[in-house]
Amino acid sequence: MTAVIASRETSSTSHPAPASTAVPPRLRSLRCLDDFEQAARLRLPRPIFGYLSEAAETKRSLRGNRESFDDFGFVPRVMIDVSKRSTATTLLGQEYAAPFGMAPMGISALYAYRGDLVLARAAAQANIPMIMSSSSLIRMEDVASEKLGAWFQAYLPGDADSVAALAERIARAGFTTLVITVDTPVTPNPENFARNGFTSPLRPSLRLFWEGVTHPGWLFGTFLKTFARHGVPHFENNYARRGAPILSSSVTRDFSDRGHLNWEHFALLRGMWRGKIIVKGILHEHDARIARDMGADGIIVSNHGGRQLDGAVAPLRVLPDIVKACPDIPVMLDGGIRRGTDVIKALALGAKFVFVGRPFGFALAVGGAQGVTHAINLLTQEVSRNMAMLGITRLDELDADMHLFRNR
Repeated sequence: MTAVIASRETSSTSHPAPASTAVPPRLRSLRCLDDFEQAARLRLPRPIFGYLSEAAETKRSLRGNRESFDDFGFVPRVMIDVSKRSTATTLLGQEYAAPFGMAPMGISALYAYRGDLVLARAAAQANIPMIMSSSSLIRMEDVASEKLGAWFQAYLPGDADSVAALAERIARAGFTTLVITVDTPVTPNPENFARNGFTSPLRPSLRLFWEGVTHPGWLFGTFLKTFARHGVPHFENNYARRGAPILSSSVTRDFSDRGHLNWEHFALLRGMWRGKIIVKGILHEHDARIARDMGADGIIVSNHGGRQLDGAVAPLRVLPDIVKACPDIPVMLDGGIRRGTDVIKALALGAKFVFVGRPFGFALAVGGAQGVTHAINLLTQEVSRNMAMLGITRLDELDADMHLFRNR
């Protein structure tokens, strides 16, 4: 089997953090990440907004992700010089301007025109990592060609030859950090997506037509612009070949063949991929140890934003055990991050880094590149301000025993 050509060395060169820029008037009322959600609800047709915002079944995991941060309160230190604090963080040999990045989000090109490229460019300008989703509607080669430092997220296909072919394609495109999502053996219950009018495949209907007509900014600025310039969107990156069109009945088949995947498939990939591999979707410390022992360079503790198993434990609650089980590789987290205080609590409990999904999708829909940049700046400012009030100047000073109090 041909070895994938991708260096395991990560460049230490980082994009400079952008200087503060004036916030466009249309975005000035958006003062925290939560504000983007309601604005996106107005901007996007209900089926598209529903796909981005919804979670599985009773949404217990979605709520639990947020509620888990209430388990802890802060114990600040005072009268400490915090005038020269920094939010910079080093991860996998790369220095980033903030301790958070963009989680992978599918079909971003339906939230805004060329959405994946917009996200990747904004992330590179801000010097934070962006993980491109394999469930994207833009070719991975188009994003990688701009050399923005994006990572690529993949779901392993169902057979060894397809795994090898996909890995070869990702490496040829130029990605050197690969994120493997492992918590999707079957497709989740689609009931809440269907309630909002989103189906896979998308089916033309009077309801979809009406939603487009009543959201003209999205209709002309995203949907029709995409069709006019690029044709019918396809799922471009799930395999070495081009995937199905979003309107095709074969979409469901393309996403439903992972039930037999196991750690042997990961071992196959690890044996041929020479870049960094991050395993995303770990919630059990035993699985974390397996991933580490089989060569994972890092782990993202995640319940898929509550979109898979309803009632799955919040990542923050199992984070300390997984950090303890894997002290020699970076353990990261996604799920429920909405505030700078959330970022700091996760870091204090041992996370090396966190990833944020839906809020950046909402920001993309509302304001394109300017919206995403505004959201990044808001969260960075919150982290910095909260560091000052907590009494630290560097994020590696965070210590759960010193800075956190368990509320319950």
